[in-house]
Amino acid sequence: MFHRIKGFTLIELLVVMAIIVLLLSLAVPRYFHSVDNSRETILRENLSLTRQTLDKYYGDNGVYPDTLDMLVSKKYLRNLPQDPITGSDTTWIIVPPDEAEKGGVFDIKSGAPGKARDGRDYKDF
Repeated sequence: MFHRIKGFTLIELLVVMAIIVLLLSLAVPRYFHSVDNSRETILRENLSLTRQTLDKYYGDNGVYPDTLDMLVSKKYLRNLPQDPITGSDTTWIIVPPDEAEKGGVFDIKSGAPGKARDGRDYKDF
């Protein structure tokens, strides 16, 4: 009598592997697209919240802070937000007010090089 051993043939394994590769080739680009979108969303949110905090500081004190660290030391922020594109809180570009006696930090911009998915530079957010 001839007994057949249970298992998969090489062709069955190759077909399953090909299906897995095909599914991965569809899923991976979508994953990286969503990661880039989330970083840009976080950047916009960090900029918006920091700008609101700068306005609140100005409303309370009549001048803008001299540095971003003053927002943390005076408890307006718990810590400086990170630029999610560069992964650092030291790459922000500081925009001073028009009049020097009003302080040192009127606005901030991203110091990240490159362009966003919509074609704008990160520094223009």
